Amino acid sequence: MIFYPKKYLNNILEITKDFLEENNIKGLILDIDNTLIDYDKNILEGAKEWCDENKANGIKMCILSNTNKVEKVEKVAKKLDLPYIYFAHKPFKKGFMKAKELLQLSEENIGVVGDQIFTDVIGANKCKMYSILTKPIDKRDILITKIKRPLESIVIKMYLKRRENKCI
Repeated sequence: MIFYPKKYLNNILEITKDFLEENNIKGLILDIDNTLIDYDKNILEGAKEWCDENKANGIKMCILSNTNKVEKVEKVAKKLDLPYIYFAHKPFKKGFMKAKELLQLSEENIGVVGDQIFTDVIGANKCKMYSILTKPIDKRDILITKIKRPLESIVIKMYLKRRENKCI
């Protein structure tokens, strides 16, 4: 189902070298808000080291964000030393395809990591990339995301129930 991620994790730090190898993932497209940074724009503790380790292991990465605030994305991208695309219009394919070109990888070798079903997961699944949903790192959200969270929680409950029953 287009709404269901391939993997559901607490945060990016649970994405290990072994996990990436097992799933033939050679590149990651990373969301920024509530995936890499919290509401106050603080980077998730351990994210820099995680990025550095992935790069050392040959994993290509880039940031793909829906925000139109280039300064915010640029600041995080500089701290993590990653290329970025902002104002991506996720879940539409265009931003994901730009990120794919940036990574120079096939869609089956790309994992998309984000905290939202209606942007990150749907977009990844539409593009035939490996969708990885993470829990938001902060309870606070911008208004549009706050509106979507109750719907997303219903989808997540259905996903977890199906996964528990081994239907997916």
